[in-house]
Amino acid sequence: MRIKWKRGSYLLSLIVLMTALAACGGNSGGSPGASSSPSSPTSASQKPTDNNTDKPVNNDPVKLTFWTLGTNGYEELAKEYTEKVKTNVTIEVQNTSDQTVHHNNMLTALQAGTGAPDIFMLEIAFLDRFIEASDKFVNLYDMGAESIKGNYLDWKWQQAEADGGKYLLGLPTDVGPTVAYYRTDLLQQAGLPTEPDAFMKEIDTWEKFFTVAKQFKEKTGKEFIDMPDLLFNSIRDQGDVLYYDENDKFIGDTNPLVKKAWDYTVRAIQEGWVGPNRLWTAEWGQATNNGDFAVLLGPAWMSGVIKGNAPDANDKWAITQMPEGAGNWGGSFISLPKEGKHADEAYAFISWLLAKEQQIKSFQSNGLMPSIPSLYDDPIFTSYTDEFYNDQEIAKEFGIAAKTVRPIRYGKLHDATDALFKEGLQNILVKKADPAKEWDDVMKKINELNKRS
Repeated sequence: MRIKWKRGSYLLSLIVLMTALAACGGNSGGSPGASSSPSSPTSASQKPTDNNTDKPVNNDPVKLTFWTLGTNGYEELAKEYTEKVKTNVTIEVQNTSDQTVHHNNMLTALQAGTGAPDIFMLEIAFLDRFIEASDKFVNLYDMGAESIKGNYLDWKWQQAEADGGKYLLGLPTDVGPTVAYYRTDLLQQAGLPTEPDAFMKEIDTWEKFFTVAKQFKEKTGKEFIDMPDLLFNSIRDQGDVLYYDENDKFIGDTNPLVKKAWDYTVRAIQEGWVGPNRLWTAEWGQATNNGDFAVLLGPAWMSGVIKGNAPDANDKWAITQMPEGAGNWGGSFISLPKEGKHADEAYAFISWLLAKEQQIKSFQSNGLMPSIPSLYDDPIFTSYTDEFYNDQEIAKEFGIAAKTVRPIRYGKLHDATDALFKEGLQNILVKKADPAKEWDDVMKKINELNKRS
């Protein structure tokens, strides 16, 4: 059971949190199932909720503001909703690519008591800190969300619950099972198999992955993977605990998977087959397009990012399973700040947006892996092919990965903590820093972060 902050503590903690995030600059990525039709707005005769005192009647014009994060295709779906489903509604979408900026903007609005949108997209790594500010958001159980609960992954739904399961902060959007994306043309140059099942057998353990990586670099002169960060993530996320326990105590220094991820990433850097790229930079996008590396380890939603970054690499990319099983990176929720004036109309929209039909569209356009498990074996999902990925049935690969995922709790300081690990690895890559000293420095900085927060 999570307990809401008292108001004074809440505002103070916001200030501390924003300062910590500004100092650390976390950016670990980020990046939709319910009924097939939108929920009906509450009758005008019913008592309005505290955040919805100015309900329109019947078809009066309604304007909703929607803050979204990353590449998701929600602009097109919002347009479809306003043109075909509720023509009296207009939705203004504001998209931010940097998740730290996106969430800090919301924290600023909550602290000021003004400026929040009607609808807010919340990334999983930031969930716990917003759960503590739950008095600023509509309880979606009050809006009728209980009726669609059974359509979603149980663990995904439960992540957004509080108060012993009586409160729901947001509806689940996507999940992020991780897979291995790879360039078939580059593997062919190195004499490696290019079919997904055959390549998977070559790399189905991390030791085999490392062996193939060294051989690839020797034969082609190119890096095998794009950056240290995604290798670290891939190994780190293969367990059921991460940096913080249920009491928000830092356990990253004793979690063997975190240390394994660090040691293996350091080893990869020292062996020389890791690219120098940083996530979301123009250089990374250009390297993805140019074929400067062969493998990108990332979540399902990364498929849309790769397509956007590599327009000249159509039909050169394919997807297979990760060594030693998938993890989960990312996935979001859609919440309704209490400051909004049209909660009924906002809920009607988000329940439509995250229904089965729209989740399929979000997957097809932007790679958002559905949070509805019934879709994973549904022919409408598994038969989906993508021309960019050489007409491969990529949904089938994501479904296989999703079934192996174990949920991980992130904790309030996940993103800031993760940024410190990535900073240390970057120092080893670029500055040739001593790995043991960097590990100690990272632990020291994380302990200081926890003291401040």
